[in-house]
Parts: sequence; C-alpha cells; structure tokens
Amino acid sequence: MADINPIRIDKFLWSVRIYKTRSIASDACRKGKIIINNVQVKPSRIILKNEIIIVKKPPVIYSYRVIEPVGNRVSAKLAELYAEDTTPPEEKAKLDLKQVGVIHRDKGTGRPTKKERRLIDKIKEDSGDQ
Repeated sequence: MADINPIRIDKFLWSVRIYKTRSIASDACRKGKIIINNVQVKPSRIILKNEIIIVKKPPVIYSYRVIEPVGNRVSAKLAELYAEDTTPPEEKAKLDLKQVGVIHRDKGTGRPTKKERRLIDKIKEDSGDQ
C-alpha cells in the first residue's frame, strides 16, 4: 500500500540535484513552483514511484518522472537512475532564446545615457528577464 521508506518531495528534489539545497527545494514548494497531478504541493508531500513532477524554473517548465524515490543525495551520474527528465525539447530551447535579451555594448563607450538605459530596461522587460 505505502512505500516502505516514504520520501518527502523537497528531499527528493534535493537528492536528485534538481535544486542545490533542500531549503531552496522547500521554498519552491511553498511558492507553488512544484506541481504533481495538477496540484501545487507542500514540501512534506510524500512522492511515489512513476509520479510526474513539474518544476517551474522560469523561463523553462521542467518535468520529471520518479523512477525510484531516494532520500540521500546522489552523484550527478546516478541521479538519472532515480528521476527521468521528460521535459520536451521546445521547453529546453527557451534557455537558448534567453540569450537573445543580452545587450552588448562596445568596450570603452562608458556608462549608458539615461535614454540608452530606458531602452535597455524596455528590452529586458519585453523579454521577461526581470
């Protein structure tokens, strides 16, 4: 009926290296960035085998399938044995598009003028970088 060793979602996300620390994973759960079965979950939610976890890390929405719940942090090579990345390629392509919003200024041109700064802010705002 229940798993022999229940694992919390925040601990699992940290264990398979989706988040750098467990507290960051817990914060993401509290902010509603972790979704399982179309429901935002709390950090204490117990995960089960074959569940699909949706992780919102703007600009990309990642999805992972739980192969086997694990509570101890594993190496990056072993992480794929416990969680399968099922994120569509279109979502991952958004990471490359994010580089489009980078503003290049020639070296030696000094600080941007007030007008140039407003233009830079407008471009960044339109691309969703802020």
